[in-house]
Amino acid sequence: MKWPVLIFLTLLFGGVQAESVGFKYNGTRLQGNLEKSDNWPAGPVILLTHGTLAHNRMEIISSLQELFAENGISSLAINLSLGLNDRASRMYDCKTAHTHKHTDAVNEIGAWVEWLRFEDVKDIVLLGHSRGGNQTAWYASEQPDKTISQVVLLAPQTWSAEYAKKSYKQRYGKELQPILDKAMALVKAGKGKEMLEHVDFIYCKDTSVSAETFVNYYAPDPRMDTPYLLSKIQLPVLLFVGTEDKVVKDLQQKLKALPAKPEKLEVVIVEGADHFFRDLYAEEVVEKILQTIGKPVE
Repeated sequence: MKWPVLIFLTLLFGGVQAESVGFKYNGTRLQGNLEKSDNWPAGPVILLTHGTLAHNRMEIISSLQELFAENGISSLAINLSLGLNDRASRMYDCKTAHTHKHTDAVNEIGAWVEWLRFEDVKDIVLLGHSRGGNQTAWYASEQPDKTISQVVLLAPQTWSAEYAKKSYKQRYGKELQPILDKAMALVKAGKGKEMLEHVDFIYCKDTSVSAETFVNYYAPDPRMDTPYLLSKIQLPVLLFVGTEDKVVKDLQQKLKALPAKPEKLEVVIVEGADHFFRDLYAEEVVEKILQTIGKPVE
């Protein structure tokens, strides 16, 4: 398959070549920030996926890419399209109608893996943060690729139907189920693309969202819960938990409650880190990743 790659900007700093790259996938142009070190393209190359309605230049992703570059590791931070063509590197505007799906990211991660393979990358490490951690784990559990050597999950999303209802009620002061029932009825009737207006959705109050989008994010599915996926991933998994994480609060408890710890899972508890592993915590994360992939810290 021939990839129509677009390179928008090339910069050289500290021996690292940074490029804005992109290609069309299912009619939508995807973008990513590629930082090449001397190990390009042999690898390992870290493929980073951001969290909910976020982007590939947010602080945690930029910090990780910078730290990888300082240690001679190439990385690609992808910008999930969220249903938008050539989406800019900024938070999703809640005024924009939502037609994206949680599961779109699983396929887009796969498209970027294929793109890296086309670029002759031989060793890929998948890294996902928050919701992006769940989407990364989901991809790794269902669409493994021989070029992927490891999966790294930073504060990956947990989920349960009960918590989703409770969280929705706390955030918006209304019940989730009536809206979900309406959306599911539309999908069942073949009207999944019909827009629900003035609906509260994820982090967006009073927005527009398609019925099939609402169902995809809120209908019960055990795969939305990252701990559920861990036993289904055949690759080594390095999972980080921040003790001060106020977003994914029950991750450590859910991991302890697993019937059996997956053989290839290593859990790292980062004392004092919040959901975004800022500053020295990011350095601690990268140091551990480098140790795992056999690259000494520089």
